[in-house]
Amino acid sequence: MNDDLQFDEDRAVAFIRKTLPVHVSERYSDDEILYVVDLIWEWYEKNGFLSLSADVTEEESVNVDAMTAYVRREIARDKEMMMDPRDVESIVKGELQYEDTLEDFV
Repeated sequence: MNDDLQFDEDRAVAFIRKTLPVHVSERYSDDEILYVVDLIWEWYEKNGFLSLSADVTEEESVNVDAMTAYVRREIARDKEMMMDPRDVESIVKGELQYEDTLEDFV
């Protein structure tokens, strides 16, 4: 399988950083951005998007608002993670754009 088709954390972080305003990108470490990515995948799992039988139709597409709200809630619960809730949506959207680049090759 072509490595360009597989999710890669380092590529994801680099891609997300390119989608963010410089002042936002500079505010967070790679680990903090990866934490958001992990929460996105946790949301996918909790909502059944990772099951082998998950054929997502257009009507069942990902609810970005619900995903972003979930990530914000989880970050708020984590007393060590200091991330401006306004930045979460930008990071989530950047990660989703990265996923779209992988789908372009399929």
